[in-house]
Amino acid sequence: MAEAHQAVAFQFTVTPEGIDLQLSHQALTEIYLSGVRSWKKRIIRLKNSVITGVYPASPSSWLFVVIAILATMYTRSDPSMGLIAKIQEHLPVSQSMSSQCQTLVSAVVFSTMLWLLLIFTMRLCLKQLLSYHRWMFEQHGKMSNTTKVWVALVRIFSGRKPLLYSYQASLPNLPLPAIKDTVKRYLESVRPLIDDEKYERMTQLAAEFESRLGNRLQWYLKLKALWAANYVSDWWEEYVYLRGRGPIMVNSNYYGMDFVHVTPTPIQAARAGNTIHGFFLYRRKLNKEELQPWLLRSAVPCCSYQFERMFDTCRIPGTLTDTVQHWQDSDHIAVYHRGRYFRLKVYQAGRLLCPREIEFQIQRILDDPSPPCKGEVHLGALTAGDRIPWANARTKYFSSGVNKRSLDCIEKAAFFVCLDDDEQCMMGDDPVASLDRYAKSLLHGKCYDRWFDKSFSVVYYKNGKTGVNGEHSWADAPVLAHLWESTLATDCFQLGYNTEGHCKGEVDTSLPRPQKLNWEIPPECEEQISQSLEVAQALADDLDFHVFVFTDFGKGKIKKCKVSPDAFIQMAIQLAYYRYRGMFCLTYEASMTRLFREGRTETVRSCTNESSAFVRALEGGETADVCRRLFRAASEKHQSLYRMAMTGGGIDRHLFCLYIVSKYLGVESPFLKEVLSEPWRLSTSQTAMQVQLFDLVNHPEYISCGGGFGPVADDGYGVSYSICGENRINFHISCKHSCPDTDAHKFGAEIMKALHDLLQLLSPNQHEHRKTEEKSPEVKKNL
Repeated sequence: MAEAHQAVAFQFTVTPEGIDLQLSHQALTEIYLSGVRSWKKRIIRLKNSVITGVYPASPSSWLFVVIAILATMYTRSDPSMGLIAKIQEHLPVSQSMSSQCQTLVSAVVFSTMLWLLLIFTMRLCLKQLLSYHRWMFEQHGKMSNTTKVWVALVRIFSGRKPLLYSYQASLPNLPLPAIKDTVKRYLESVRPLIDDEKYERMTQLAAEFESRLGNRLQWYLKLKALWAANYVSDWWEEYVYLRGRGPIMVNSNYYGMDFVHVTPTPIQAARAGNTIHGFFLYRRKLNKEELQPWLLRSAVPCCSYQFERMFDTCRIPGTLTDTVQHWQDSDHIAVYHRGRYFRLKVYQAGRLLCPREIEFQIQRILDDPSPPCKGEVHLGALTAGDRIPWANARTKYFSSGVNKRSLDCIEKAAFFVCLDDDEQCMMGDDPVASLDRYAKSLLHGKCYDRWFDKSFSVVYYKNGKTGVNGEHSWADAPVLAHLWESTLATDCFQLGYNTEGHCKGEVDTSLPRPQKLNWEIPPECEEQISQSLEVAQALADDLDFHVFVFTDFGKGKIKKCKVSPDAFIQMAIQLAYYRYRGMFCLTYEASMTRLFREGRTETVRSCTNESSAFVRALEGGETADVCRRLFRAASEKHQSLYRMAMTGGGIDRHLFCLYIVSKYLGVESPFLKEVLSEPWRLSTSQTAMQVQLFDLVNHPEYISCGGGFGPVADDGYGVSYSICGENRINFHISCKHSCPDTDAHKFGAEIMKALHDLLQLLSPNQHEHRKTEEKSPEVKKNL
């Protein structure tokens, strides 16, 4: 056990002459440098805590206030209106303190109190300003005078150079909607989905709920909204994610893809070296809070709390509920290769290994001929199967001894890495099928070669391609996408590779080898691993996936039609589903609520009365003018719903929390029970891209294909899309083979057709072309 000897700082032997103490200089140096690194981080955190704590003021502004008060007193004026004298009276009188010194101390105390009061006032003003959301409902490109003044005030009160978490204390709390508003919007949302009889029944249930139980449940939510920073987020994390007892693989986790048209290097270890180094550079910025807060319209901040658990985090299984465990600044990553787990330290003597050194260490793992331990190959399947068997196995077989030490290395790692022997990309004679395989590989792999409980796992393929799999409970996809796209940009545009495709830099060949983890897995545990693998494999085999890159047009042409690109795509999805199934369905579109403190997501119900009226008109052969008018109404309704969701006016999170309160009180609500049992047969989400990191005009090949997720309902679809640049939209469509009514490829074809049909309907050029064609026959007849 060479690794164990390296970890011991001293050795001693007992001889007749006494104790012979042998100190290890290398080990002591490592301990000293690790301590220095740890104290540096503590100092940085303390400094950032002070800066964030006094925001939107700055620590230096305290000195300015003190000097201003002292200067005013020097002119024999009393800016405190007698308060300094009062403070001086209550100061502990010391014989060694002169009267002038007491006055000076009293003035400093008063200045500090005044400074804190100014900070509180500024923060309160900023919080009130950020509660204004009328700007979001104004027509795009047109800003009212009120909003212009509001933007100016927000920028004045926002201070200078905010850190990542500077705005947190100034963000408003998520507002609690009124019961009557939520019920009214709910009934409106289900009207196009049910017949008159069912709608009348739901109306009666809603009225009964609103007049009786609803007000009682609402009272408890009001208490929580006053007490907690966010009345939704903690329950959402616990009951939607952590209490789910089914597999999180496919059902909860999601993935992100690499560049589609370019591979920076074909060398697997080199790609891993650069990107792993890039991840830790990002973590360093995150710890120093040097990442810029997300701002809408360059002025309105979004909540950043989800960034806190990005690294060094793992989901821990439990019999009733899972927990999310977060550690501080792990110095290693966990690596899986050919059935074996390794612990790879990325810090040596207090410094982060350079990309070339990480490549060297990864190559050592790839070349390692040691066989896996008994039962180790499929160990990761425990995280892919049902949660209760995994929780029981973890308690019984991994709570002590070598198994606990090895499991700790995985769970406490900064993140998880999988070195895959397969090659994935858009390649070969069938690029479409290869993209589909790529997506399925990232989402579930072989069902045992990912650690699905880690906050995120990075997969490196044999041909240099990469991808990421994210666990959903700790944060939503845009947060992980920010990390992923930043790392891809760092990999290609900052670090780069040499002419041979290797990472740049020099290698310290004396680096200790990566530590292979050991396991002692009994036959009973192997049996449980096999059962979990069987469950996970059935889930993976049932998954139908289709990924395609739509390049016929993008947001450039859509905006020329004066339509929101997101509304355009949502209408296309509604049209495609109606054409394929001959019906409408409850549709989920994810919207963020990060304008509020600890906000996560809200649901936009994209299937509306307006969208269904448009689809029926288009399919029913109505004139183009009628269809265009109905489309405009549908897209405006969708935009209104999206804005309502972002500003706290959504309905689904409110109904969800009312349902949770009813369960705590032990009361049944037929209305809430029916609402929460409705299946989301269309679950959709748009993934925004950080376009500022990539030059899409000169280098359009350096663009990620986005990411996707599994279907929410057994007879439904999961549709993820990303709008990239002016002429590209990526689609990721998932469903289940076991449902005879769903087919990812056929549905994708319907979406493509719907996109073309909508553009043809709305395009100004098409209007003129149609008018010309319509007039031509009339001219011929007159002749």
